[in-house]
Amino acid sequence: MTHSRYTAYLFDLDGTLIDSAPDIDAALNHALATANLAPVAQTLTRHWIGHGSRTLIKQALQHHQQPSSDAVIDELIAPFLDYYSANLAVHSVIYPRVRETLQVLQDRGARLAVVTNKLTELSEPLLQQIGLYDYFELVVCGDTAAQPKPSAAPINLCLERFNLAPEQVLMVGDSETDVLAAKAAKVDVACLQDGYNHGVDVTTLQADYVIVSFADLPI
Repeated sequence: MTHSRYTAYLFDLDGTLIDSAPDIDAALNHALATANLAPVAQTLTRHWIGHGSRTLIKQALQHHQQPSSDAVIDELIAPFLDYYSANLAVHSVIYPRVRETLQVLQDRGARLAVVTNKLTELSEPLLQQIGLYDYFELVVCGDTAAQPKPSAAPINLCLERFNLAPEQVLMVGDSETDVLAAKAAKVDVACLQDGYNHGVDVTTLQADYVIVSFADLPI
């Protein structure tokens, strides 16, 4: 058997494995409509994804120059989550070469995990509905570890569960959040060039690898 370059691969979810922006944008605009606010363009939503649902709503409110207190966000989070939970994989798609790459890694015996800041109640059903859930031994979500990325806590949890040293593991993500978490946990990191990167040029983040697609992933 050919051995993978790394023993374990940890993958961010939104913007890395799955282009989920269309469904997140639809849910966000549904929530905004409940407050009589105009919809936002999907291009903006793509910039805001990655720091959790509350931050997403806060940035949309700020875009509309509306108050973005916790109380206002509280009013919008329920319609957002209700709509999104019911429409997780309507327009979302798996990125090219993702399924084939996961299959190759799984066949080689690599340990595979998802490390996302998305809530468990959204992450696991999305992976199941879109057909990727069975590739992963572990799914670590924004509410799983003590702190979400960019803390090292979610990656450290994977290291503990897999009983591996940092040098045996590669984090694969698309933003500064993933790179900072990987560096904090002392694992190598590959960053996709065109994921959800909050407008930051990922070539400036000092990732170990910057890749255009999963075809370039070091496996």
